[in-house]
Amino acid sequence: MLDVAFGLPLHPLIVHATVVVVPLATLAVLLAGLWPRFRDWAGWLPLVLAAAAVVLTPLSTQSGESLQRRVPSTELVREHVALGDSLTPWVLLLGVAAVATTVVWRRERVLAHGAATDPLGRLGDHVSGWTGTGALPRWLVVVTAVLAVVAGVGTAQQVVRIGHSGAQAAWSQAAATTPTRHGGGDGDGR
Repeated sequence: MLDVAFGLPLHPLIVHATVVVVPLATLAVLLAGLWPRFRDWAGWLPLVLAAAAVVLTPLSTQSGESLQRRVPSTELVREHVALGDSLTPWVLLLGVAAVATTVVWRRERVLAHGAATDPLGRLGDHVSGWTGTGALPRWLVVVTAVLAVVAGVGTAQQVVRIGHSGAQAAWSQAAATTPTRHGGGDGDGR
């Protein structure tokens, strides 16, 4: 399905979008889980970015599997593919953390500004167990922060590992097939 467009593999295009969105989502969810002021400022942003990451990650995996059939199978390519498959659970956990930070943010807004600022009504009540009286349950804030940290650190680590292995796989093949220029000229390789 996600193979080529205009004769070029789609994987590099989709991966570049993923490489931007997943770290941004990771940072946004991590900050929203730990920093109430950021949570209030960012609003829906962590959830939107996490949703985009959840969509882009399987697209990257599918386009990578299509590209894998077109390139020579090397140990570096196989390692990259295996690592790429491992990102999906982390991004899904990041999505869960984004939902949790959004629920906390919505409840905090209701507490601070009253029900008039909550156009979604009592959407988060079912998830958080909050009854609308008193303060937001401390356990919800703590669990959300822990979830955001675990998802953020795990996702960030996987993105770095996958990116590094992909660069190694791509550039080791490019270096093996690129002719080198020797001698002649003014010493700058021309």
